[in-house]
Amino acid sequence: MTRTTPEHPRTTTRPQRARRGARAKRLLCVAALATVAALATVAALAISGCAPISALMQQAFAGDPQLPERPEGTVASFGEQQPNWTSCENGMQCADVYAPLDWADPAGDTITLRLIQQEALGGDAVGTLFVNPGGPGASGVDYLAGGVDGAVQPAVQQQYDVIAWDPRGVGASSPVTCLDDAGMDKYLFGLSASDTLETGSDAWIEGSLAQESAFGKACLERTGDLLAHVSTAETVQDLDMLRAIVGDSKLNYLGYSYGTYIGARYADAYPETVGRLVLDGAMDPSATLSDVVREQTLGFEAALRAYVTDCLERNGCPLSGPADVAMAQISDLLDQVDAEPLTGTDGRDFTSSTMLTAIITPLYSQSNWGYLDQLFSSVAQGDPEVGLTLADFYYDRVDGTYQSNSTEAFSAINCLDYPAGDVDPKAMRAEAAELAKIAPTIGRFQGYGALACAAWPEKPTADRGAVTGEGADPILVVGTTGDPATPYQWAESLAKQLESGVLITYKGEGHTAYGGNDCINEVVDAYLLTGAVPSADPQCS
Repeated sequence: MTRTTPEHPRTTTRPQRARRGARAKRLLCVAALATVAALATVAALAISGCAPISALMQQAFAGDPQLPERPEGTVASFGEQQPNWTSCENGMQCADVYAPLDWADPAGDTITLRLIQQEALGGDAVGTLFVNPGGPGASGVDYLAGGVDGAVQPAVQQQYDVIAWDPRGVGASSPVTCLDDAGMDKYLFGLSASDTLETGSDAWIEGSLAQESAFGKACLERTGDLLAHVSTAETVQDLDMLRAIVGDSKLNYLGYSYGTYIGARYADAYPETVGRLVLDGAMDPSATLSDVVREQTLGFEAALRAYVTDCLERNGCPLSGPADVAMAQISDLLDQVDAEPLTGTDGRDFTSSTMLTAIITPLYSQSNWGYLDQLFSSVAQGDPEVGLTLADFYYDRVDGTYQSNSTEAFSAINCLDYPAGDVDPKAMRAEAAELAKIAPTIGRFQGYGALACAAWPEKPTADRGAVTGEGADPILVVGTTGDPATPYQWAESLAKQLESGVLITYKGEGHTAYGGNDCINEVVDAYLLTGAVPSADPQCS
């Protein structure tokens, strides 16, 4: 990512420290709602060294459910499986089912998918509501095990069986595996031989490609053939299989963040089996990688400014002056860490990339902005521990152990989902300069994200294009005006693309809206329970 920033109030001529493209792409693609929601309740525990929710949930269910009878090798036979539900957590049930490794060859090798279910609290269910928390790479099983109330409102739980699953490549399903814990630490936090090179130079690009190539090769060696079959398109086919397994004629689905992309692609592939779909924190299926990075960079820059404005009105704010001055103070901290990384008590380097991860993590929810106060205060004093803890929370790392494969799955899924062009240093430098111009505080760190997948061992299998869902029942698309991760204009675009899309707006800050606003809750609950959609956008606030 570039550090060139013509409009920034300070200038620098020193060589820029390397920031790997993979870290940029991981940072600025859609994060899991599970992390966003959990941070509000357990960040204080994380800072004191306790495990986050995902770790606790993985400890709660130690055994693997018994698989059903193996399907006979036809597409239809996979939808006829009878799961062996096993008690696993808080009155919920878990099961494993088969899916084809390659849906084009259902008689070939198979993988397994892990499901978790809460049966309808009111007795007889009207159907099943499938839930996906985002990612890509987030565990639906851990998310639902952490508390159904965080995913679905009580009235809906009364009438629906609620099921979440780990998509292929993720968590307790057949997983993508790349590196051990030490290797992941080196990949995400370590310095490299190219750190003394100027960011964006030919030598730096060559070094970055070599690093990404090594990571991809490690993923292929440890994951095998599955690495080529974790695309969203294949997850969509899995989801339709799960719909058939539970016996529903139509899919009822609640997707957050990246989960909206799964839902949108499902509507396009299977419009005739669309039931009630809620897509909250919508992605734009037609957006290219450059579009995603640009809009998210703008979104997080705006969210950071919103935090700064709020901070300056509070006692104890670690920043001072008008908003522009305070933003420059944050920029100065990033510069300082970029020039001289701090060292944590565990020996890890706290670089500008890690600091940016730490900044962005609390920006997903306004209720977490207070952690930014702690971050900026501590970094100004030369202490990286709060920043490393926030980054650990983002990467699901506890005491040196990664609790999930979310980072590895994130890369594997995205590298299949986004078409990869030839490496064009001139074009990448131009994009990096634009990011620095439009987002002076964080944009200069966000260039060169295309390098993350340029050396990936498996070729991309998807084309980014608009969806229509022609013939589908009404689909609710929820957008938040101050959403930094999935900007509001993506919700507008998706609602327009879908022939039956209905846009619901929440005027506020943060990533996603259902569960956090009474007006949104009423609209979504009424839709899921009765199928009713509002005649006009209620413009909730």
